[in-house]
Amino acid sequence: MYNVMGKTAAEFMDNAEIERVLAAAREKAHDKKEVERIIHKASGFGGLTHEEAGILSYVEDKNLIEKMFATAKEIKKHIYGNRIVMFAPLYLSDYCVNECRYCGYHHSSCMERKKLTQEEIVQEVQALEKMGHKRLALETGEDPKNCPLEYVLESIKTIYSIHFENGAIRRVNVNIAATTVENYKRLKEAGIGTYILFQETYHKPTYELQHPKGPKSNYEYHTTAHDRAMEAGIDDVGLGVLYGLYDWHFDLVGQIMHAEHLEAVFGVGPHTISMLRIRDAGDVKKTDYEHAVSDDDYKKIVAIMRMTVPYTGMILSTREGGAYRDSVIELGISQVSAGSATGVGGYTIKTQQPQFEIEDHRTPIEMTKELIRDGYIPSFCTACYRQGRTGDRFMRLAKTGQISNICQPNALLTLKEYAVDYGDDEFKQMADSLIEKQLEEIPNDTVREKAKEYIGKIENGERDFRF
Repeated sequence: MYNVMGKTAAEFMDNAEIERVLAAAREKAHDKKEVERIIHKASGFGGLTHEEAGILSYVEDKNLIEKMFATAKEIKKHIYGNRIVMFAPLYLSDYCVNECRYCGYHHSSCMERKKLTQEEIVQEVQALEKMGHKRLALETGEDPKNCPLEYVLESIKTIYSIHFENGAIRRVNVNIAATTVENYKRLKEAGIGTYILFQETYHKPTYELQHPKGPKSNYEYHTTAHDRAMEAGIDDVGLGVLYGLYDWHFDLVGQIMHAEHLEAVFGVGPHTISMLRIRDAGDVKKTDYEHAVSDDDYKKIVAIMRMTVPYTGMILSTREGGAYRDSVIELGISQVSAGSATGVGGYTIKTQQPQFEIEDHRTPIEMTKELIRDGYIPSFCTACYRQGRTGDRFMRLAKTGQISNICQPNALLTLKEYAVDYGDDEFKQMADSLIEKQLEEIPNDTVREKAKEYIGKIENGERDFRF
């Protein structure tokens, strides 16, 4: 049944193919030469197949795992440099008709429900802009009556219209339920960035067990949603698994097969992959899940994913605790959330139950300071989206290495904006020192000098320069 070009989930996400891959992988993981061959292949920045990733997932030799980690770090550095993109979620509504067992918003929960008014959205966005955020991930439950698409579209228009002090949201990514091609066209017309939809698990029996009621229970419709989004003209789509619902080896291979399918059919794979683990959520406890992923295995998942899809952005949320989160970032993460609230009105109202419990409570300024100390450039850049460098156009730049002449200066420009507008004295000193050093790392002489010119203009009050 397996067909990477297939139009149905039964074809490109054939569960029997995953089981076949894992059965072979368990044997081959003990072949040191084969494992080293795969690691060496990954070091060439060309990615791995789902079969090869499956083999790495069963490696237990500590020396080989360290080689995997070292390779993942080198790939991240080669393609993304030391940039880490910053964002925050914004929850609009917790009304939901689905009965997802792992989610704090499941329909039978006794929680009080809320949907933000447009006036409340203004307050939430102003709070986020005051933190310095430029990029949001819009989150809602699925409820056609209480949270129709028209409400989401109106909310997006409101968000883009808000300019508080020097703040402005320049990119709105959207994480809403699977929908039709026609509705995805409407989202594209509204100017969204990436359309994000989490599969949760690719193991069909577990998926159906975890989604007993509601529209999300339709495995086929949900798994093919990204195809419909890309058919509608949305260039950038994001995948995500909730590791811990089922055997992580299975879902890792399934997620990679999904990426291979999008690449084969549309010529470009996922723009982002969110790396998520099961967490406590309202009356849901992570300890109820026998497949909960250990810290060591989670690091392995992140490293393998970076080795397998080198040009895809990888997202780490505040689900992970501070010190541990910092140790995971170096294995391949390129985007992180900071100062996140995971409930409706969480930035100003703060009375609603969160969708899940966060474990990293650092503010954006605390997080950015820590990133700088660890040798990273915190980036608030949204330039590629606004310059039309999306989909295959972005991937071409990444694969040829030209992205360093764009992303590096843009990251520094947005960091300078953040330092001037939101930084304390310590942060401004840290940022200026980093910017001065990193400007000299820009390969193109013309771009480097122009970036220096823009930095001076930012100091004098001008904003929103980009390459």
